[in-house]
Amino acid sequence: MITLYYAPGACSMASHITLEESGADYEAKAVAMMQGEHKKPEYLAMNPRGKVPTLKVDNDVITENVAIQYFVAKSFPQANLAPKDILGEARWISMNSWLSNSVHPLFTRIFRPGNFTEDEAGQPAVKESGKKAYWAALQEIDQILTGKQWILGAQFTTSDAYALVFYQWGGRIEMPLTELKNYTAWKDRMLQRPAVRKVLEREQSWLVKPA
Repeated sequence: MITLYYAPGACSMASHITLEESGADYEAKAVAMMQGEHKKPEYLAMNPRGKVPTLKVDNDVITENVAIQYFVAKSFPQANLAPKDILGEARWISMNSWLSNSVHPLFTRIFRPGNFTEDEAGQPAVKESGKKAYWAALQEIDQILTGKQWILGAQFTTSDAYALVFYQWGGRIEMPLTELKNYTAWKDRMLQRPAVRKVLEREQSWLVKPA
């Protein structure tokens, strides 16, 4: 039995899309983080970090998007969510690591500046620098997509599921996403995928809400 614990609109959307694309039989359980559900004893017993995503596979638990996506891609190879050659796989892991370790923390500086400084007077500067760095990261993703159908080229991979998180977050803070021509065209291709749209509708993303 596979169960994904996710929070709508959070980074767990990357693992959520990956599971849906894999064709796996799984259960998706929303965690109400605004109500502090991720800090309750029963959740902390599974994931002591109190974060999402958490993937429960029978009696085992996997945390972190990179690890969960790797597990799903390898467990359901028929879904073709990862490169099959070793060089391609290394590039895939490199991309997902960059998205997780570099791009994601930039948004945290915007959304939770208090995580970076306890000085309230300094938090606006943290937030502003985070916005500039996050926009630069989105521009880099836009450049990566130049002449490509998907993040790594012709093959859709879990990297695409992860990259959609950051486009969505950019819209939440009203960044001028239409200036990112490649990224926006890629987003439109993502929305044509039934599995992606199903997850976005389940998570009530602005990406699929009528204008």
